[in-house]
Amino acid sequence: MQKTFIILLTLLLSGIGLKSQDRSKTVFTFDPLPYAYDALEKAIDAQTMEIHYSRHHRAYYDNFMKAIAGTDLEYMSLGDIMAHISNYPAAVRNNAGGYFNHSLFWTVMSPDGGQPEGALLQALNESFGSLEAFKKQFEQAAATRFGSGWAWLSMDVGGKLFISSTPNQDNPLMDVVNEKGTPILALDVWEHAYYLRYQNKRASYISAFWDVVNWKEVARRYAEAMKHGQ
Repeated sequence: MQKTFIILLTLLLSGIGLKSQDRSKTVFTFDPLPYAYDALEKAIDAQTMEIHYSRHHRAYYDNFMKAIAGTDLEYMSLGDIMAHISNYPAAVRNNAGGYFNHSLFWTVMSPDGGQPEGALLQALNESFGSLEAFKKQFEQAAATRFGSGWAWLSMDVGGKLFISSTPNQDNPLMDVVNEKGTPILALDVWEHAYYLRYQNKRASYISAFWDVVNWKEVARRYAEAMKHGQ
């Protein structure tokens, strides 16, 4: 009996070990830009785009991979990491944020531009009074972010849109910010995002941003957030 118990216990422990080893790592990818470096010349010059994407964004991705290597974070989604970011070292917070923020930023821009419409436009009007009022508030958030950071349009847990800004590479998904939600539009106001063309004229960069906003992608993200009740 004792021998049988030992064999069963050994098999059970072996099974637990195998189950742990069989966990699948999350695949974090460094995706290509959805357009050429010079595609957004109306607002952002090709040299800035190339440096921003291939050096800054790439560095955040590479350093994020290094920061989570050999840890349980390799098995977590980026959303889960953000939701508990206060539990992790600064290297994870800064680089996970930089990786996520830039990945979103590239997709919410397009050479086609356009205007919001349908359910998204209705939500903007309901939340801010009008499209122009929304733009004015968003520009204010971006312009008054001291130092480096981001401006955001996000949806809160009640389904309402709100504007916020965050320092450095923080974002509304993180548990360290005051205003939490699902971001659907982002503007990078770090100097490396605009200085080659605009120098210290951040307001001009912010104004030009509207010419390249990919409103179809913003609308898709809005619909996705509504679908998941965020």
